[in-house]
Amino acid sequence: MTSTRVLIMGAAGRDFHDFNTVFRDDETCEVVAFTQTTAQNIGELDAPPTRRYPAALAGERYPEGIPIHPEDELETIIREKDVDTVVFSYSDVSHEYVMQRASRALAAGADFRLIGPGRMMLRSPVPVIAVDAVRTGCGKSQTSRKLADLLSARGKEVVVVREPMPYGDLVDQRVQRFASMEDLDEHDLTIEELEEYEGHVTSGNVVYAGVDYEAILEQASSEAEIIVWDGGNNELPFFVPDLHLVLADPHRPGDEIRYHPGETNLRLADYVIINKENTAEEPAIAEVEENVRETNPDATIIHADSVISADRDAIEGRRVLVVEDGPTLTHGDAPFGAGMIAARQYDAGEILDPEPSAVGSLEAVFNRYDHLEAVLPAMGYGDEQLRDLEATIERVDPEVVITGTPHDLSRLLDIDKPIVRVQYELEEKNIELDTVLDRHADLLGL
Repeated sequence: MTSTRVLIMGAAGRDFHDFNTVFRDDETCEVVAFTQTTAQNIGELDAPPTRRYPAALAGERYPEGIPIHPEDELETIIREKDVDTVVFSYSDVSHEYVMQRASRALAAGADFRLIGPGRMMLRSPVPVIAVDAVRTGCGKSQTSRKLADLLSARGKEVVVVREPMPYGDLVDQRVQRFASMEDLDEHDLTIEELEEYEGHVTSGNVVYAGVDYEAILEQASSEAEIIVWDGGNNELPFFVPDLHLVLADPHRPGDEIRYHPGETNLRLADYVIINKENTAEEPAIAEVEENVRETNPDATIIHADSVISADRDAIEGRRVLVVEDGPTLTHGDAPFGAGMIAARQYDAGEILDPEPSAVGSLEAVFNRYDHLEAVLPAMGYGDEQLRDLEATIERVDPEVVITGTPHDLSRLLDIDKPIVRVQYELEEKNIELDTVLDRHADLLGL
């Protein structure tokens, strides 16, 4: 029987999971290549060099592994490798973006496919609460941290599982477990990875991430009474959720029905949390609520604030540079984040624009993402980008650096400037998360 020849379009995350769960052992299909986009937060602004999904992860059917090519080469690969089906496997992109990729695949002679949750979600032996979003930067991490704290306060052993961010050696990153700051320091983690892991670890939570989520689930469920899925990059949960919470952002109204797979998350949600209402406009909040009610009328809406706190005395009247979470600003399309809100809330004397002072890869970031306000994305996917970040900060020459990133940037940057961290916590207004847990106590084993 002739195998269907498959190419998987990805961004070093969901693509590997789709392969592992759907295609690795399917003898009716042969995956001939992955492509990797440069538009996502994979740490490269130029086309990545060809590398391979390693044989140790690809399985016995792929003794040479599987090549990973730049997405720009899609049509050439379809022709040269006689591809029958292109599978789209990455997230936080507009519906138009997905269909443009579909058009490219179709015009090159291949079918185009999306893998549904029934094929790729794994069943857990312990209850799973999934926290996802309609876009990157809606507040998933603060929500999942709060849920983990509430569950721990009820005496439950909680493990957090993060959506993958495997930017290094894929075999080494097959299963990653972080339970301490020493664990974080042992790995060569990017700023993006630290942004997602550090908050959980400092709260006392064990975090798993990696490449092989079947192996991760087996190990995580062996030490957890309940798993909190923290779905970065607005990805679908990799585990079948017993309770599914999805966040929406009124700073980007309408995006909840315009992005993939964010709209799918919205339609699957048991609860939709409209976050950041304290810093959003009322018409925007109303638009998001209307879209939620029309798209998923069965979902319960939770209205919430993202409450900002920082050292007012260190900010007020000062010349400040705001450094924000990188993915939220770049492919998340947000013009600013918590750092800018804090700078305005605490009456900074002057908010400095970093763009004229950007060097190296940061200059390229500003050229690509022209929606940014006077903020500096915390790009740091390697030593070179970290040096560019340090050099840009020094050239801006602020009195104070305000960081709206979820981790302690001072641990990575060697700069002669005081750094003020911004903290932000979820504060529910109409229904508390504790009440949600009470409502579903039997289902979750509470």
